Amino acid sequence: MIKADLLLTNAEFVTLDGPASALAVLGDRIVALEEVPAREVVDLGGAVVTPGFHDAHNHMAMFGLALSEVDCRVPSLDALYAAVEAAPDGEWVVGFGYDQNKCGGHPTRDALDRVARGRKVWIKHTSGHMCVVNTPVLEELGISEHAVEISGGVVVTDADGRPTGLLQEQAQQLVNRLVLPYPVDTLVDAIDRAGRVYLSEGITSCVEAGIGGGWIGKSPVELEAYHRAREQGKLHVRVELMIAADALHEVTELGLGLDLGIRTGFGDDWLRIGPTKIFSDGSLIGRSAAMCHDFADSPGNHGYLQGDESVLRDQIIAAHRGGWRVATHAIGDAAIDLVLDAYEEAQRLDPRPDVRHRIEHFGVSRPDQVTRAASLGVIAVPQGRFVNEIGDGMLAALGPERSAWAYRQRSLLDAGMIVPGSSDRPVVRGTPLLGMHDLVNQLTSSGVPFNRAEALTGLEALRAYTFGSAYACKQEHLKGTLTVGKLADLVVLSGNPATTDRIKDIEVLRTMVGGEFR
Repeated sequence: MIKADLLLTNAEFVTLDGPASALAVLGDRIVALEEVPAREVVDLGGAVVTPGFHDAHNHMAMFGLALSEVDCRVPSLDALYAAVEAAPDGEWVVGFGYDQNKCGGHPTRDALDRVARGRKVWIKHTSGHMCVVNTPVLEELGISEHAVEISGGVVVTDADGRPTGLLQEQAQQLVNRLVLPYPVDTLVDAIDRAGRVYLSEGITSCVEAGIGGGWIGKSPVELEAYHRAREQGKLHVRVELMIAADALHEVTELGLGLDLGIRTGFGDDWLRIGPTKIFSDGSLIGRSAAMCHDFADSPGNHGYLQGDESVLRDQIIAAHRGGWRVATHAIGDAAIDLVLDAYEEAQRLDPRPDVRHRIEHFGVSRPDQVTRAASLGVIAVPQGRFVNEIGDGMLAALGPERSAWAYRQRSLLDAGMIVPGSSDRPVVRGTPLLGMHDLVNQLTSSGVPFNRAEALTGLEALRAYTFGSAYACKQEHLKGTLTVGKLADLVVLSGNPATTDRIKDIEVLRTMVGGEFR
């Protein structure tokens, strides 16, 4: 008689797919949900077992890199400048995580110069959609005294036309010329660091939301870093990679693609290519998302697209024609209109069944856009964790009239959509239990109610971070529930997220990926 490798007993099994009295694993698969003979039996002492958490939108390498950069998540500009001054000696000071909504404004080149001791300074905004550099960097770029026009971006200037050091959206690529590409081994180490954190938080799968090109990529051979991490035992969780659309090119008869016809779906259960990533607009807290109306606290500013509207549309259609799932970043309602139009046109020209194109963030969506996205089968990928960490800034940007449209969850479910769970880490802390807590409680960091009408139940939040994210990746046949035949990816918890509104107080006790506790 064949025995299971492992039997888990004495636990509350939240399978999301029916009852279970135990869970048996053979190889990397679940083979039974009841007690069967096994080579090893583990008594979990009454803990809770759920499917492994799946972050459907994060920046894994960026997060790993940020762990070694100056922490700029500080409450004031004085604290930011002090952190820069205290940074170890070197040619560059690189920092991450400042939020002008929390520290009182954007840092400036002149203030950074005063504390830099002659070093080049590059401070990245928590959204990833802008950065600030000091005078030595601007001088090397040739723009210390005057701005240049950047398609899809802005070199911000003061009243006299002198650059302040703030570079928005595509203008960040000016700095990339000085610092990229990162060495592959540097990226491998970043992936390793990030993955270890993910395991400690119960994450077993994630989507890396943009590699290989544009301002989001870290190297034109970034995929090699993930391959190398896997070969060296440093890829600790399953990863689906979004390929930046800038890395694609025309392939004979296939539209946009990669050489040899490599596209969405190439790879295996540990490392696979997912959608292509396209940026249509910017950031809500940075006031660069493309909106149909002005930001409430910035009269005359309704954001902007990151490229010509017709070019973005044609890029989406060409990627669809090439067999890609498309994941388009769209936060403002004007950008969402553009993307929905392009997805509908792509399907009209080249119908594909169950394609599941995605809109990343779907940040400010009108009721008609929710209905339309549902009818088109589009996957909306909002971030519940934004509610707490950057919710106050989003409310200020939108004002009371439009805040009810922000980062919807309940409205998506009511429209018949399946909602994934994601963080956009390192924009915010990516711990899934924190994300679930915010999906349920809908409170900003200052304690202000964010969008209570969009709150989920604990069970719905858990389902988002498991089955919902698997569905968004067209992987629900392999993971997302504890079901016989699916991958043995699970997390052991101190409490049940489905039955408490204090989800953030639950502890991750153990994480299993592929039948092994890691």
